[in-house]
Amino acid sequence: MTHQVHIIGGGLAGSEAAWQLAQRGVQVRLSEMRGGGGETAAHHTDGLAELVCSNSFRSDDDAKNAVGLLHHEMRRLDSIIMAAGEMSRVPAGSAMAVDRDVFSAEVQKRLEQHPNIEVVREKIDQLPAEGHTIVATGPLTAASLAESIVSATGSDRLAFFDAIAPIVYRDSIDMDKAWIQSRWNKTTAASNEDGDYINCPMTREQYETFVQGLIDAEKGDFKEWEADTPYFDGCMPIEVMAERGIETLRYGPMKGVGLDNPRDTSEEHPQGKWPYAVVQLRQDNKLGTLWNMVGFQTKMKYGAQVELFRTIPGLENAEFARLGGMHRNTFINSPELLDRQLRLKSAPHIRFAGQVTGCEGYVESSAVGLLAGMMTASEIAGEEWAPPPATSAMGALLSHITGDADAAHFQPMNVNFGLFPPLHEVKKKERKEAYTDRAKADFGEWLAQMEGVPA
Repeated sequence: MTHQVHIIGGGLAGSEAAWQLAQRGVQVRLSEMRGGGGETAAHHTDGLAELVCSNSFRSDDDAKNAVGLLHHEMRRLDSIIMAAGEMSRVPAGSAMAVDRDVFSAEVQKRLEQHPNIEVVREKIDQLPAEGHTIVATGPLTAASLAESIVSATGSDRLAFFDAIAPIVYRDSIDMDKAWIQSRWNKTTAASNEDGDYINCPMTREQYETFVQGLIDAEKGDFKEWEADTPYFDGCMPIEVMAERGIETLRYGPMKGVGLDNPRDTSEEHPQGKWPYAVVQLRQDNKLGTLWNMVGFQTKMKYGAQVELFRTIPGLENAEFARLGGMHRNTFINSPELLDRQLRLKSAPHIRFAGQVTGCEGYVESSAVGLLAGMMTASEIAGEEWAPPPATSAMGALLSHITGDADAAHFQPMNVNFGLFPPLHEVKKKERKEAYTDRAKADFGEWLAQMEGVPA
């Protein structure tokens, strides 16, 4: 098939970009190196849109949460990522989590069956010299292509570490010590009867011993070229958080507030007392056989992980389907290198999309891929591109990575209300709802102006 657009990278952003182009009648060549002689340090399969460090798309609340609002906007634009996410969804309280394997298989099936998409398993080592191109190689861009990008931009790449959380087999968890409940009892329609999370409680003594164990555990060695690479705060290894102070984890992933331990009741707390600290596990697959240790991404060595994590009440006999790990992520200085349409200033036939642009998170990566696909389709059709309003989640994210961020201190960013034009006249406690109300109204007007998209 003769292609009009070449997309390099079959992750979430590349898959979304391919879908948006194909749905608009554009012929696409989607190149994915996994399955064609290439591999990464974190992926385990050659499936398109494989999820690596989590199975969560985070909050699905479009009334008070910026990422939930991003979900809403992407659904209105026929996002393949959101559609596949819905059909592979697993319980996760007010969050959106998916069965990784079902999700990836669904995205791949839809792309491979589309008449305007050709999926090719091949490794691309150089940026194409001509032709519409979208580079969506993600944070694990192959070294040869990364060097080609450096040559084209004249700027060295930036990098940070991203860590992967362990996954536990459900039947190895001791439910005589753990219990199922969502924080504050917030659940979804697909929830388990009592909640979406398995909770393993800790006393103060157990918690403090555990924190010291994290600090003392044997860690993986850094290669020389990795030594000065900073962490991204959104994926901070659990042991690095522990080093920041004894209480850090109790106010982070191990906080016990809103969780009533049924094993610790009293006249004062008939429903159960909140534990001093807690380890939560979230369902990782549709069958409910695998559970992810929430916030427990780590760079400890495998043996140290097994030894320490089995001191957690309820996980004494835990069997691990996957232990934690870490890898170096690569991204470009987008505010300096890209124009407002994600085009490389030094080579405008090339667009970048996804995490390689410095957006952070599965949903954000997919949203930028979606925008890159729409932009390229408009350019091919000779139409003027009108970006989504900066008051919307997609518009705010796009504005940030294409110029609004400080290029001198650019770091990966999740979508958040801090990227939106401020609403100073609204009371602080009402601002989240005000941001989402304004975003939905403005986004709806933008959609109404686009040919073939209903308001």
